[in-house]
Amino acid sequence: MILHKIYEKRLLKSVKSGAIPEHIAIIMDGNRRFARKKGLEPHEGHFFGSKKAEEVLDWCWELGVKMLTLYAFSTENFKRSEKERRNIFRLLEQELRRLLKDRKTYERELRVRVVGKKECLPENLQGTIKEVEEATRNHRKHYLNVAVAYGGRQEIIDAVKAILTKVKRGEIKPDEIDEKMLEEHLYGEGKYSKVDLIIRTGGEQRLSNFLPWQAVNSIAYFCDVYWPEFRKIDLLRAIRAWQYRRSQEVV
Repeated sequence: MILHKIYEKRLLKSVKSGAIPEHIAIIMDGNRRFARKKGLEPHEGHFFGSKKAEEVLDWCWELGVKMLTLYAFSTENFKRSEKERRNIFRLLEQELRRLLKDRKTYERELRVRVVGKKECLPENLQGTIKEVEEATRNHRKHYLNVAVAYGGRQEIIDAVKAILTKVKRGEIKPDEIDEKMLEEHLYGEGKYSKVDLIIRTGGEQRLSNFLPWQAVNSIAYFCDVYWPEFRKIDLLRAIRAWQYRRSQEVV
């Protein structure tokens, strides 16, 4: 344990001496497999996963990361059992209410957004989302995006539809459409349109329809640990790998 702490401290010092990614996105994979390994029910795996998200949020802000996007529930996840969906939505509502009441949300000027097809979610969860988004809408120092009922291809389709509606209304001309305009119609805002580092836990090496537009020039880091077991050392290693690959690209 002592050696672990010494290594973590050295790694932290090394990482902080270099550039820090402004936008990190994480695919939080492995909650259910973690639960099976521990002999727990699937919803208990999601509970431990939600607690890990709280920790990672703190680690990112300590390091100076400006934006964090967490993949919490994809459009494909609607195929899961009603019981599992209900438990996930309950946890999401609890975490959003925690953020709503947490003094750190306001001290850090953290803007919280849920990105995805919010209209597909239960009404009570939609209400909580509206509350936390409204309470933090003027915050501009840090950003947390929670991807819920999210599909990357659908996000691009929705952006195109919104632009075409404006063309039809005569608000914009077709020849004015460019990358910047499309990015302005994605679900998030600010640095959301560009991801520096994508981390996926759980051992899978694919992005699973997560931020396809934003990730086009990002660096992906895959690690074998299940999400509830993700450590600060794992985050620091991911950032160190990003720093190294970024330095190679510059050369």
